[in-house]
Amino acid sequence: MASQIEALRESAKKKPKTIVLPEGFEPRVLKAAGTLTALGMARVILIGKESDVNKLAAEHSVSLSNIQIIDPERHPKREKMVEALFELRKHKGLTGEEARKLVLGDPLYFAGFLVRFGEAEGFVAGASHATASVARAAIYCIGLDEKIGVMSSSFIVEVRNSPYGDKGLFIFGDCGIVPDPDPEKLAGIAISCAGVYRELFKREPRVALLSYSTKGSAGGLSVKKVTKALGIIKQKEPKLMIDGELQFDSAVVPEVAKIKAPESDVAGRANVLIFPNLDSGNISYKLAQRLAGARVVGPLLEGIKKPASDLSRGCLVEEIIDTVAATVVRAQ
Repeated sequence: MASQIEALRESAKKKPKTIVLPEGFEPRVLKAAGTLTALGMARVILIGKESDVNKLAAEHSVSLSNIQIIDPERHPKREKMVEALFELRKHKGLTGEEARKLVLGDPLYFAGFLVRFGEAEGFVAGASHATASVARAAIYCIGLDEKIGVMSSSFIVEVRNSPYGDKGLFIFGDCGIVPDPDPEKLAGIAISCAGVYRELFKREPRVALLSYSTKGSAGGLSVKKVTKALGIIKQKEPKLMIDGELQFDSAVVPEVAKIKAPESDVAGRANVLIFPNLDSGNISYKLAQRLAGARVVGPLLEGIKKPASDLSRGCLVEEIIDTVAATVVRAQ
């Protein structure tokens, strides 16, 4: 069976976008940048002092031909970026000097402003930074999408030779940002994940709000949260194919769905799985990756105005390439 993640790479080649990789000091990122450029998947910008980046590339036998390297200290819009961050965050007590240190000293913030100012169409980072740092830079510099109202994250999860989802393909969310979303935030997460599925794969999402209960089989505060979120989503996105609360097997296994939720148009067919909290989401994607051998891409950040993606600090070069490809397709 052809990989649908591989198909994303082909989609990226058809209309490549400019993506910032701010970790120009990381060999894995340089290797990914070289491959992305050689294959025509993205126009890459690396952040760092040009002499340092080129020296590191030479040490690892990486060609940076046709890759732009930007030194924040030399960029003509650096003062505008500093002023913009100060204006955006002064209400939170950020000083002008602190804004300068962040924009010129932290490549994540500089990358975020390249996206905000239209010099790039997305950024991907996290090989050397924690998720919290990447998310903070994205939300401060690119900005929150007010229609969604919450930043979250999703993973593309592809399980080989699986009949479930879309031939083994799923979006999982939220697996990286919001510890315990309330009903409003859970609704925003679900709407965001559905949008990502539609953007990436050009098909309609079938969204399951997961729980330890299926259609009233159990009670509890978590179940109430999920059912409240469903009501909010139905009001905001009445055409979205979504249902809950559903246990995992009810959501993805047709035979179980016929027994537990026979009237649901999502049960047994879900391709977007929304977890009730970060514990369940994070554990589940790692279980799928490590025990089922799933191919995983992300986290893709959601709920912000332009595309950005995080990486695991243990990521492989191929995982960076996959994540950039997904970010390019979202930017298309």
